[in-house]
Amino acid sequence: MSPFNFHTTGEEVVSAWPEHIKGRTFLITGPSNKSLAAGAAIDLAKKAPEHIILVGRNKAKIDPVVEQIRSVGAGVQVTFVQCDLSDHDSVRKAADEINANGAIQKIDVVINCAGVMNIHDYTLDKQGIEMTFSACHVGHFLLTNLILPKVLAAGKGARIINVTSVGHTIGPVRFDDPNFSAGAAYDPWSAYGQAKTANILYSVELSRRLADRGVVSNAPHPGGIAETGLVRDTEMHEFDAIGPIAVRNTGREFRLDHPFKTIDGGVSSILAAALDPGFADKPGIYIRDCQPQTPYEYAADPEAAKRLWALSEQLVGQKFDF
Repeated sequence: MSPFNFHTTGEEVVSAWPEHIKGRTFLITGPSNKSLAAGAAIDLAKKAPEHIILVGRNKAKIDPVVEQIRSVGAGVQVTFVQCDLSDHDSVRKAADEINANGAIQKIDVVINCAGVMNIHDYTLDKQGIEMTFSACHVGHFLLTNLILPKVLAAGKGARIINVTSVGHTIGPVRFDDPNFSAGAAYDPWSAYGQAKTANILYSVELSRRLADRGVVSNAPHPGGIAETGLVRDTEMHEFDAIGPIAVRNTGREFRLDHPFKTIDGGVSSILAAALDPGFADKPGIYIRDCQPQTPYEYAADPEAAKRLWALSEQLVGQKFDF
């Protein structure tokens, strides 16, 4: 077990395992400026990766991150791929672009970090899927599965990281009603809980399916981060609503992370999930403060993970039999 904890920074993590970065290729979603994904990309760039692929919606918000990567990582190849994870046509186009790019022979680590939280008004994506579930899970499910040949090309030791949250303790995946009865049963915190539970379950099932290929998938919780756009648009009093919702959904009290971390502190658990050699034989785990933790049982249930896979295939209209 590593010595890292709540206080660890991303820079400390990459400094501990530079040999797991040098010459490797990393794909990261959601890397807008001043985001956790951007922080992870910039820290990785300091240790000579071969290639960093940034997948996001808005190039203008990612251009500053590209410049920072180039300023700290001389010689690192950076590729931006435009992708709206809530639009499956856009996801398929992005996957085609990645798969056709001859400069991307393999992808050693995928970090699925993009997400949304606390969408006040019930919103559907282009396909008719509730937007939080779409952006946090379904889009990542489709993109990751479509580019999986590039991950498998990296061989044993490749990793797929699905960033989750303590928000998974707000509630499980609503398998019989993931769209909240066309909005009649919607609340933004239950939607977030469902999506963050899905991130863990997806890691559980990916790890099971890819065990014989040596690919591991884990789900880190970065902590409460006040500096990112995910939290910046939420008033502190809005978090007070989570308690009774979590009790209704799970029968248990919700505990909000406190104190909050900086972006560099939040990046540490994401990078530990991607790099720590101690996690190579711990597939499908939940990671908090750079250490393995136990999520709520519904987020670690192998049967629920299989059920999520089937639901996700139904939502994207494609079977993935690997």
